[in-house]
Amino acid sequence: MNKTVFISGATSGIGKACAVIFAKNGYNLIINGRRKEKLEEIKTSLEASYKVKIHCVPFDVSNREAVFKKIESLPAAWQEIDILINNAGLALGRELVDDAIMSDWETMIDTNINGLLYVSKAILPFMIKNNKGHIINMGSIAGDQAYERGNVYCATKSAVDTISKAMRIDLLPHRIKVTNIKPGAVETEFALVRFKGDEEKASKTYQGFTPLSPEDIANTIFYCASLPDNVCINELSITCLSQANGVYTFKD
Repeated sequence: MNKTVFISGATSGIGKACAVIFAKNGYNLIINGRRKEKLEEIKTSLEASYKVKIHCVPFDVSNREAVFKKIESLPAAWQEIDILINNAGLALGRELVDDAIMSDWETMIDTNINGLLYVSKAILPFMIKNNKGHIINMGSIAGDQAYERGNVYCATKSAVDTISKAMRIDLLPHRIKVTNIKPGAVETEFALVRFKGDEEKASKTYQGFTPLSPEDIANTIFYCASLPDNVCINELSITCLSQANGVYTFKD
C-alpha cells in the first residue's frame, strides 16, 4: 500500500516541488492551496505521469474553521496520512518595524504560525491513531537570526523552530517524527509575494549569487522522510554556497 503525504501550500515553489518528488516515488498525495484550479492542474499532471492517487483540498490554512472542516471530512481512505509537510507560509513587506504595516504582520502570524498549528492539530488524530507519522515544518534560517527589516517574518520562523521542538517532545509517546527544515534563499514566488507583485524589487533579491531551487529543498525533505523508522532529523539548515547565514551573503 502506498504511503500518503499531505502538503500545504502545494500550488507553487517548494510545495509543488515536494508534490512532484513524492509522486515520482510512488506516494499518494493530499495537496492543499488556496488556488483550486492550480491544485487540479497539478493533480491531473502528476496522476498521468506517475500513476498515483491525488486528492485536492483547497482552503486557506489561516482559516481555522475551513482547515478543520476540510480535514475532518476527508474520506476514510485518505485519513491514513503518513507524512505532513507544513509548507504554506509567506513574507510580506520589508519595512523597518516602526514603518511596518500591521495587517502584513497579522497575515504572516496567521499563516506561518496559526496555519501550521491548525493543520497539524487537525491531522494529528489520524497519526496518533496509527501510532506513527512524520511532521515536516517549513522553517527558515531567518528564525535563527533576525535581520534588518525582517522583524515579524523572522519572529514567525523563530516560532516555527520552537513549536517544532515542542512537538518533538510532546509526540514522542506516539512515535511521530518532527523535522524543522530551515532553508536560506530559495528562488520561488517568495520575493514577489513579499514585495506585493513588484517584479523589479523582487528580481533584485537574488542578484549576484545563485540561490537554492525549490527542487533542492524538496529533495532534502524527501531524504528526511525516507530514513528508517528509528531515525529522525530534528532540524536541518540549508543554504546555497554563497550564503553563510540569514544576514551575510557573498555577492559577485
